[in-house]
Amino acid sequence: MLDRFSKLLFIDLETTGANLAKDGITEIGIVEVTSEGVQRWSTLVNPQVPIPPFVQQLTGIDDAMVADAPTFDRVMDELQQRLQGSLFIAHNARFDYGFLRHAYKRHGIQLRCDVLCTVKLSRKLYPLEIRHSLDALVERHALKSDTRHRALADADLLWQLWRKLEAAMPVDRMRDAIELQLAKPNLPVALESEQLDDLPDGAGVYVFYGEHDVPLYVGRASNLRQRVLAHFPAGRATYKDAQLARQVRRLEWRETAGDVGAHLQQLAMNRALRPVHETRPQEDGVWSWRLRRDAAGGATPELVHDSDIDFGTAPDLFGLYPTREKAESALRSLAEKNALCLKLTHLETVAPGKPCSGYRARRCTGACIGIETSQRHALRLEHALSGVRVEPWPYRGPAAIIETASDGRQDVHIVDNWSYLGTARAEDEIWHLLDETASRPRFDADVYRLLQRALAKGKLRVRPLAAEAQRAALQSG
Repeated sequence: MLDRFSKLLFIDLETTGANLAKDGITEIGIVEVTSEGVQRWSTLVNPQVPIPPFVQQLTGIDDAMVADAPTFDRVMDELQQRLQGSLFIAHNARFDYGFLRHAYKRHGIQLRCDVLCTVKLSRKLYPLEIRHSLDALVERHALKSDTRHRALADADLLWQLWRKLEAAMPVDRMRDAIELQLAKPNLPVALESEQLDDLPDGAGVYVFYGEHDVPLYVGRASNLRQRVLAHFPAGRATYKDAQLARQVRRLEWRETAGDVGAHLQQLAMNRALRPVHETRPQEDGVWSWRLRRDAAGGATPELVHDSDIDFGTAPDLFGLYPTREKAESALRSLAEKNALCLKLTHLETVAPGKPCSGYRARRCTGACIGIETSQRHALRLEHALSGVRVEPWPYRGPAAIIETASDGRQDVHIVDNWSYLGTARAEDEIWHLLDETASRPRFDADVYRLLQRALAKGKLRVRPLAAEAQRAALQSG
């Protein structure tokens, strides 16, 4: 690599935490390798924020140790000279590089380096291994260190790892694994690489715009940076991505606390913006089967549209379908699978006293001709439909669905009648969203499906808002 870069810089940072906006750097350690030899450099850094006790215990760096240490602005010039022309090598490099980029950005400096991650390198070279943490690599490659979780000691472990890999791997394989990481995406001409460097590694939603600010595509991701860059691979792109790359002029993104918020915002933005590359047709409402029960205990399915009844409150609804044809096809499939009567499910018109075609084909137990009672058939029908039951909205009014990120950030998704009203990050934003909603929103099948899956996982917290809204109205009145 020294034929391409003037130096290899093995670097490690210790910080007060993982939040770029709130946490600070406490120590920088560098092993600098050039054609002339190896140099080591490290410094404590005053982060200008308290070091949490668990971080002090992990690193051994406490507030007293950094009290008289230089702040970042006093070491950044020397550090930048060391970074000049180097290959930046770190373990979980996005973390270390991200902290440095953010620190320099606070002082109006755009840090640009070629970055190599030893986690990714280890995964590429040892694909059968499961663990690639630094502790795992120390054990696997017999690396030696008297101290862990101090910056220079960990940087030195990376230098040791590099030499072990060079000794163990064929030159071509090592070079190819490195080049794969360093390969640059084929970015659209109008997009600046600096803008893409700012993409976070968290969840979010993004929009590509074309000429005259025409929305081209709305996407969502668990990792915004990876997903956006995946549209512009260094190698051969798909036809769709190549077409998109030619059209893109601008990129916007919003970071979210998690995947649920990203999905909700993607749904809302696709409907509001109607991007060129959104191939899914706009749904003209939704259909469902409603069970109509009679006095004798029987039940028959009736096809209903959400323009006729409120799907958010109606009981005995089963299945959500974009068209009448798909609803009938789904019920027919269910009838065949569960030996339901095509006459009693209203899928077939049969003369009184005559069997349905399902009975003649031995796929009906005879409810059409009285062999099976209508009550028993109704029970079997409801049991067969139970897997697609539509749950009514369980609250008297709107609710806040709270999604929490790994760093503690929260998104508060405001939902009413299974319809998404927006996301708030402060208390006053909640009431602003509710004030903007003049009437009860229409049931939204996409939001219903998304939230049913998400709530079943038990990771979201729900806060009913109807009583709070009523109290607020009384107080203001």
